[in-house]
Amino acid sequence: MADEMIVLTRTYDLLAWLLPKGEGFPRVYRHTVTQRLMNAALDLQDGLFLAQSRRGAARQAVLADCDAALNRLRLYIRLAHRWRWLTDGQYEHVSLMIAEIGKLLGGWIRRQAGGG
Repeated sequence: MADEMIVLTRTYDLLAWLLPKGEGFPRVYRHTVTQRLMNAALDLQDGLFLAQSRRGAARQAVLADCDAALNRLRLYIRLAHRWRWLTDGQYEHVSLMIAEIGKLLGGWIRRQAGGG
């Protein structure tokens, strides 16, 4: 249960850092790539909240959706860095945040699969 709370907190921290960054991304991509990036991050947070309220197979399905949202987020962050919307330092920072969230989410998924 404590790890579930930590992943929620870390995802909140990611959103608090990431959402303002999107305002600085090129306006021409605001309704495409930037929107998808932000949606992936928000879908992850929403899914984690939903997973808390589910049990069994329903929780496992929601956690799988969270994992997919995290993978989409990784892709969009890599693109943002490649296109120089994020500096090397910003990319490193957000990548570490995402990696930690991935480890916490993976642990939750493994515990759930084991019946926990």
